[in-house]
Amino acid sequence: MSTKQGAAAKGKKTDAAKGKAGGSKNSKKAGLTFPVGRTGRLLRAGRYSQRVGKGAAVYLAAVLEYLCAELLELSGNAARDNKKRRVTPRYVTLAVRNDEELNKLLHGVTIASGGVLPNIQQVLLKKKAKAGSASQEV
Repeated sequence: MSTKQGAAAKGKKTDAAKGKAGGSKNSKKAGLTFPVGRTGRLLRAGRYSQRVGKGAAVYLAAVLEYLCAELLELSGNAARDNKKRRVTPRYVTLAVRNDEELNKLLHGVTIASGGVLPNIQQVLLKKKAKAGSASQEV
């Protein structure tokens, strides 16, 4: 029997029952994983405006959580396409640059150790010479 099962069997509350596993009260109420309280505190400390409402922190935390989930999903798909299980900066770059909206959002961002998209311009490729025309020109 593990320690968590033993604590639950004796009537003591586990971490999940105490509410520590799900985050803060505001995050739970909003149904988010990202910390709403910390987001609000940083909004106020950043002096972006004189007053910051409670809804602003919830909204910003929701947007950040969505962007992270989207980026992780696309990066995971890029890693899986290359038959890898670990998401590296290379796969994050591939995910961002292949997605139109994320590319527009992160246009001026350089991801460290990310590399570039594989791209060879058509001008640089060798032209296939036609068999009959090559001998006639000479």
